Amino acid sequence: MYSGAGNAQLTAKRSERQPAVPRCSGRYKTTNLSLWPDLNPGSMVQHGAKGGAKIVGSNGSNGNGVKIDLSANPADEIKTTTCYMCACRCGIKVYLKDGKVRYIEGNRDHPVNKGILCGKGSAGIMQHYSPARLQAPLLRVGPRGSGEFKEISWEEALGLATRWLGDVRHKDPKKLAFFTGRDQSQALTGWFAQQFGTPNFAAHGGFCSVNMAAAGLYTFGGSFWEFGDPDWDLTKYFVLFGVAEDHASNPIKAGLGKLKGRGAKVVSVNPIRTGYQAIADEWIGVKPGTDGMFVGGLIHELLRTEKIDVGYLVRYTNAPWLVINSPGDADDGLFARDEAGKPLCFDKKTNQLADATQADVVPALAGEFTLPDGRKARPSFQPIAERFLSPSYSPEAAEKACGVPADTIRRIAAEIAEVAFEQEITLDVAWTDWAGRRHDKMIGRPVSMHAMRGISAHSNGFQTCRMIHMLQILIGSIDCPGGFRYKPPYPRPTPPHNKPAGKHGTVKPNTPLNGAPLGFVTGPEDLLLSPENGPERIDKAYSWDAPIAAHGLMHMVITNAAMGDPYPVDVLFMYMANMSWNSTMNVPGVLKHLTAKDENTGEYKIPKIIYSDAYYSEMVPYADLILPDTTYLERWDCISILDRPVSDPDGPADSIRQPVVEPDRDVRPFQTVLIDLGARLRLPGFVNDDGSPKYPGGYSDYIVNHERGPGVGPLAGFRGNNGDQYGKGAPNPNQLDEYIKNGCFYMHHLKPEQRYFKHANKDYLEWAKEVGFIGSADPIIFQLYVEPLQKFRLAARGHGEIQPPDSHRKRIEAFFDPIPFWYAPFEGAVLDTDEFPMYAVTQRPMHMYHSWGSQNAWLRQITAQNRLYVHRGRAEALGVKDDDWVWIHGAMGRVKAQVRLMDGVNPDTVWTWNAIGKRSGAWGLDNDAPEATHGFLLNHLISELLPERAGGYRFSNSDPITGQAAWYDLRIRIERALEREEQQTSPRFEPLKSPLKREVAEVSTFGVEFRGNNS
Repeated sequence: MYSGAGNAQLTAKRSERQPAVPRCSGRYKTTNLSLWPDLNPGSMVQHGAKGGAKIVGSNGSNGNGVKIDLSANPADEIKTTTCYMCACRCGIKVYLKDGKVRYIEGNRDHPVNKGILCGKGSAGIMQHYSPARLQAPLLRVGPRGSGEFKEISWEEALGLATRWLGDVRHKDPKKLAFFTGRDQSQALTGWFAQQFGTPNFAAHGGFCSVNMAAAGLYTFGGSFWEFGDPDWDLTKYFVLFGVAEDHASNPIKAGLGKLKGRGAKVVSVNPIRTGYQAIADEWIGVKPGTDGMFVGGLIHELLRTEKIDVGYLVRYTNAPWLVINSPGDADDGLFARDEAGKPLCFDKKTNQLADATQADVVPALAGEFTLPDGRKARPSFQPIAERFLSPSYSPEAAEKACGVPADTIRRIAAEIAEVAFEQEITLDVAWTDWAGRRHDKMIGRPVSMHAMRGISAHSNGFQTCRMIHMLQILIGSIDCPGGFRYKPPYPRPTPPHNKPAGKHGTVKPNTPLNGAPLGFVTGPEDLLLSPENGPERIDKAYSWDAPIAAHGLMHMVITNAAMGDPYPVDVLFMYMANMSWNSTMNVPGVLKHLTAKDENTGEYKIPKIIYSDAYYSEMVPYADLILPDTTYLERWDCISILDRPVSDPDGPADSIRQPVVEPDRDVRPFQTVLIDLGARLRLPGFVNDDGSPKYPGGYSDYIVNHERGPGVGPLAGFRGNNGDQYGKGAPNPNQLDEYIKNGCFYMHHLKPEQRYFKHANKDYLEWAKEVGFIGSADPIIFQLYVEPLQKFRLAARGHGEIQPPDSHRKRIEAFFDPIPFWYAPFEGAVLDTDEFPMYAVTQRPMHMYHSWGSQNAWLRQITAQNRLYVHRGRAEALGVKDDDWVWIHGAMGRVKAQVRLMDGVNPDTVWTWNAIGKRSGAWGLDNDAPEATHGFLLNHLISELLPERAGGYRFSNSDPITGQAAWYDLRIRIERALEREEQQTSPRFEPLKSPLKREVAEVSTFGVEFRGNNS
């Protein structure tokens, strides 16, 4: 788990297992009880209550003559469902005994994990039985933050919520800000916001992965993350960019095992060498936020040595499309088009301009050509090549920025080219392209790539991710054998056609929005702007601050609402978003905003806060009304094709969660509560014509009977009256039963001829249109040159009716480049780097995910405190030794933490595990739990806003294109704490007062009740 380098790795392991304070001190300790022997009658090892192993005699005795029933039934019932301990959404089997969850194992039939289950998934038992679980609806009776609540009935809670929300909807729907965390049910929550009529909706992706999603969808109609995979079976050269061990960990671990077994080379680009990086064949320890320059150096070398797939560029990309070269004109930099709106190219076969989308053209990729109006135009590939062939992207220039030797960059580029072009993959599978041309074989470039938060969580992440996609496209490795592969329902058009709803004048009382709140803009005309040219949304998404904010800016909602910028809200409604602690960019600032009061009225600046969560997180005390959620083992869920399915590149898949146990508390599933609120509010779609609830059975009723379009519902499998249709079909009343019989998932297996080149594969495109994944069977053309970005630049230059305010013009001009480029992360660009010379980043350990895992009794035994990891050589230069306490200074303040030295980290970088640190009193832990005394967050140091610009305006600390939170731009310095200072983390806040009234045992004895006579 703690895979640093050399002795540092061993030391880190030892230290994490033996912290300065007892590992499981706090509200609940855990004995090391193992149920595995009982579940495997052939096992010959029995673990005692103290964790000691006993050899069991071959006659079924425990070695002391006590007979053990080796044929005991391990469960009364075994139910399948879907794990919720991370984003993998693996299939699991839950063993039930006497009405309790006894054991969880992987489902071998499931397409995601194929039986694999990690430590997080196995420890789901302790997530379900967590002492931090909320017990009943709560109404705040003391000041915000006091933790003073009274329990109320569900009828009172829902009545109050209905009244608060109803008042907003009758007056001004946008005064509701509805933002949800990592809930994986955005299809429902977004639809609720649309029917309510508020544009102020977003989900977790806005501060997590919007850079990745937008960069991919605007470039090639897909994305890294959960929407694509490397071709694990065929790739020969695999490059990871910024991938930690928590996201998609089971599939990636299994995939890496395949690669290592076949001898494929794995290269990891990451400042930190843990987990996947530690087993990579080569670790490239870049400085944080400089991956783009490393990639730019690779592109430079591939172009310089002419190691690119020109045929692939001509067939599948807009590289031949002519770009108008007429500086000063309103269409400079846009594509030249014919009268029908088709992009033009220069056809070398006819020596004339031609429709670039025609299959029979032989287009030029370089040169200058005269348009019918006499102006000049160039193929878009020419300025792309000129940029990356310039000295500014040479390996030497890249070395200065990222710290990777120029010779290494040249070698990696040569290795990629050698594998792509000298070791191509050929499959004897015939297929037909979009133009009807038959191909006897599928030919692929066996180089694949994968990227995650190490790329996205920077203010330059969108353009950096675009550069990675450009690298893939230049060598022809998108959705080919051995390359990066789409997971259906992707690919989508570039970008998808849905636009964000909520333009000024369309948001009206008691009226749904005319579309979904989130979408994809293609120019200034799609922005959501006020008459004053300011933001129309509370988070400033789709304004000049963040024009392509495809997921919204969840991290800015509380700050903007409290400051009334651009306007105040009446109700903040949040679900599973720990925004007062680890999910906020700056903890002290957000706590101040949550409790801020109007000087004139004495009322809170955010008047009403409704919050739903299953656990007593740090956010709960700052809300006014708590709607307690169930655990994932107590509810229905839908992992939908409409949202974030569990597909495989070889076929689309979706899944469900079913309640495997009934709640023992007065709690309700949030999705069912939301549907109930929709009916009480009489929202269209939530009620029948007579006003009765449309889905009286709650979320399970909605899953089966809701239709987003004719025949299209949340689940794609077992549709139609007889359950024999896929994708489109009438609601099937037995659909959930069919999913349960099938292991709580359904996967449609694509035919072999449909599985690759989905962006241009006629059979796949026509099938995808038929089942409702895409609107037309037209090919999806890769956009190396993204024209919508140029439209924003032209607006900044004074063209068009919709132009940015003067305070935003330079920013739009600088960053909205249609050709990707690298620029330094913002914080390092505005701070004195002599004062703050080091980078500070976080990552999540493989065994924990967000803040959920660090309240889990079993997972706490692995990590209950976090250290600041520092490069050994840098630490020695600073006079810092292993186990020292240091102050981490940033522009916003300082944090005290304990150090662990290691070799496997970029020397200019420090890092820590995220979300281990807890606030005293939260999560059912004792006030002196190690998570509170020795755990810490870097969030105390990250600014939500950048320094003032001319005129006093402050932009959010985010990517200027998408609004993605720039978590990893933090610059710091460290200094050794004085020995006389208290050896605990700082800052420390007053312990939270818990509304949890039940008694909690000091020692968790889970499992004793199942042991019977096997004592």
